[in-house]
Amino acid sequence: MKPRRLGPAESWASAMRRYFLETFGCQMNILDSQLVEGQLRARGMTPAVAYRDADVILFNTCSVRQHAEDKVLSRLGQLRGLKRRRPETIIGVIGCMAEREKEGLFVRAPHVDLLCGPGELNRLPALLDEAQQRHEHVAALAGSLSRRTEVLHRALEYDSLEALDLSRAASVERDTLQSYIRVQRGCDKFCTYCVVPFTRGPERSRPPGHLVDEAKMLAERGCREITLLGQTVNSYLHQEDGRPVPFARLLERVHAVEGIDRVRFVTSFPADWDEDIFRVMRDFPRLMPYLHIPAQSGSDRVLRAMKRGYTAASYRRLMDTARSYLPDVALAGDIIVGFCGETDADFRATVELTRGVQYSGLYVFKYSPRPGTKADRNLADDVPLEVKQARNNELLAIQSEIMLRQKQAWVGRTVEVLVEGYSKLARRSQGEHNGELRTRGKRSPSFSIRGAAAIYPAGRRAPSGLTPAPSALTPWPSALAPAPFDLASEQDRGAEVSREPSSQLVGRTPQDVITLFDAPPTCIGALVKVRVESATPHSLFGRVVEVISPPRGAGQRSATIGLPVVAPGGAHACHSPGAWI
Repeated sequence: MKPRRLGPAESWASAMRRYFLETFGCQMNILDSQLVEGQLRARGMTPAVAYRDADVILFNTCSVRQHAEDKVLSRLGQLRGLKRRRPETIIGVIGCMAEREKEGLFVRAPHVDLLCGPGELNRLPALLDEAQQRHEHVAALAGSLSRRTEVLHRALEYDSLEALDLSRAASVERDTLQSYIRVQRGCDKFCTYCVVPFTRGPERSRPPGHLVDEAKMLAERGCREITLLGQTVNSYLHQEDGRPVPFARLLERVHAVEGIDRVRFVTSFPADWDEDIFRVMRDFPRLMPYLHIPAQSGSDRVLRAMKRGYTAASYRRLMDTARSYLPDVALAGDIIVGFCGETDADFRATVELTRGVQYSGLYVFKYSPRPGTKADRNLADDVPLEVKQARNNELLAIQSEIMLRQKQAWVGRTVEVLVEGYSKLARRSQGEHNGELRTRGKRSPSFSIRGAAAIYPAGRRAPSGLTPAPSALTPWPSALAPAPFDLASEQDRGAEVSREPSSQLVGRTPQDVITLFDAPPTCIGALVKVRVESATPHSLFGRVVEVISPPRGAGQRSATIGLPVVAPGGAHACHSPGAWI
């Protein structure tokens, strides 16, 4: 049956009431999805629990690794039948994969109605309207953005995108406990393996006054922790009243916002580091002692091939300087194994770097060629998959031993924890398996990836990774406990929190260490002291000994995963500072 064409006075908002939005990838995408939801809700739409109940189905996509794109292709494959049965349903792909694939995605998945790049999300409502009325493919893609202007002048552009960032809808982030603030868009580094400069465009920093106003707005809604986001966040630079505002000055201004207890930032680029940032982190107590600064490799030869702009020795000096300013700092990083031409000697240099830095968390990825990048065009992906996997497992095992020693050193100490919600580990102990637990996070509960008819180029088989598999952080050596959560990257932050009630709560220390403990649900949103009693490589376990600061408002929910609102009350309240539980 052919869908009814809208009249001139109608819009898609009047014809379409429910949307389904699934997010893949980084924190930037999570924030983009929140802003998109604000646009949809402002036009009277409500979220659907399952994609089958939605009038509009959107996937906010990631292109950093092939596996992320494979999952989207799998989802699209499942929607072919639905589109045949309900042709009026609008299916859209937004984000980095839409920008990278461009109109070629319409060829691979002709039942997709619209594409929208991350730099064009302000145009999404108009695209939906157009798709509904024209019944043909529509797209808003940035194409090749100009990089001729200087960084300080780029913030004068993209006014509509800035308006989108400032449009955070109260209905989406009511009772927010933690939230992201984007301080920067795009990237100019052009690391040879990375697709981000092509999908998110040139680097441009947002006005500091807007960022401070955003932090104040979030604080008024009950937010206690904010994370400043940028592809290379420490490269932030904005011209204000004729003077440049670097990242260290921005940190000072955000720190001054009343009501924000914790400030974090990710991700930092080693070659652009300003030592003044360390001074600010040392002198301003609400800046958390946690740094995510990816090395990517410990081999100078590989770093040159990646075009990273630093050596392994200079990276080590940066880590040593961090600890000289911040003795208790937690250092996290990323490593790519199996990059083009990586030899055993190169990998040994990476192992040596890992042992030397003593990361508190390390995210290890097997190199995946990304179309359009310099490495894909000019370098051979010549490290066999089995070698990549072996190096991946070895490095993770080494890192697990390091983390276990670090976590065991916390036993007997008291740590400050921001209580985020119910623990997924408790849900697992009650019989839920990994797939069920993952559905309670940012990803959708309504898609099954078993038996999906995904869309792949001719002759290419669906990768085995599309079936439920152990976390990328496993397997560990048998003597060590496995990771209780699927924390394969910095972007998986929040995966340890469940929507469903349990007696065990979870939160994080200033060093971003997952900490679990038994406490009443009225503690969600509180700052508490926890006495650590045991540890695994990824988590601390203990008991609450004091409430530092009670929850604010009638309830709290995580900005990234939508924790349930919990009404205060009960015999064991978390309302009074100094209370013992």
